[in-house]
Amino acid sequence: MKNFAYARAETVAGAISLLSRNANSKFLGGGTNLIDLMRENIEQPDAVIDVTHLSRDGRSDSGIHELPDGGVLIGAGVRNSAVANDRLIRERYPVLSQAILFGASGQIRNMATTGGNLMQRTRCHYFYDGAARCNKRMPGSGCDAIGGFNRMHAILGASDSCIATHPSDMCVALAALDATVHVQGNGGERTIPINSFHHLPGDTPHVETSLRSDELITAIHLPPLAFGRSSRYRKVRDRASYAFALVSVAAALETGAGAIRGIRLALGGVAHKPWRAYKAENTMLGAKAVRETFESAAEAELSGARGYGHNNFKIELAKRTIVSVLTELAEAGGVR
Repeated sequence: MKNFAYARAETVAGAISLLSRNANSKFLGGGTNLIDLMRENIEQPDAVIDVTHLSRDGRSDSGIHELPDGGVLIGAGVRNSAVANDRLIRERYPVLSQAILFGASGQIRNMATTGGNLMQRTRCHYFYDGAARCNKRMPGSGCDAIGGFNRMHAILGASDSCIATHPSDMCVALAALDATVHVQGNGGERTIPINSFHHLPGDTPHVETSLRSDELITAIHLPPLAFGRSSRYRKVRDRASYAFALVSVAAALETGAGAIRGIRLALGGVAHKPWRAYKAENTMLGAKAVRETFESAAEAELSGARGYGHNNFKIELAKRTIVSVLTELAEAGGVR
């Protein structure tokens, strides 16, 4: 690991000021991903800026706040365990609580922060292997996953430059819930829709988010969603203990008179970013809440999927998982 300087920020403005003094710095939340990358010399910052004790206008950024419109604001410093176990989240957005609980061991959830979870980098083994070609780690070097062992890799939205997948479970639920990311930098505050926050690889897989170099994530906003109470997260993985998703599905469903009145659907383990299934949603809205509808929607969403050999099975697995989750929600009544 490269030697680095350490600084602890007390305020959001102070953290941004510290970053401005050294462009090759990284913000440190829980560090559950950053420290691993530093140990492997993939990340080599000159300094790390501890943002685990920030306050803003005298308020900690580690709170979960109910908003007047029924939405919820989650501070970037909130630990994953706190989000998963919060009463508001469990009652109004169970899909988010479930996704976090499926996402990691208890020890990691106790350390990891909400803001840090959004900034996770891929767990592609070629990205972690310094001897392998990886456009994400070294732009222009190539991608050894294409033509290599790619069982865990993307089937949607990939490119000839990168077929890595995004590792987060939490972010898949946030994508389904239309969350908004609040950030602050030298240019002031702004918000970024979660489905625009992470990028597909294109020709620049090393550019992973819309976050500017001087910006810090400060909070995540969950808009009110009445049928968010009827939501579910399903994670298909190689073992029941801590493992990354082969395919995951985050879904919320509202039905009435046998028809689909509201639908939110996102997939994990299949793309370079949490994949919002807009094609499937458009296919289902207003249709009958029956298995045949769900099967047609899954086919529509996966129509553009492409396997790379070892991961071909993911296409059918994704379809079946979508159908299974939506069928269970429909049978449960759509809205609790």
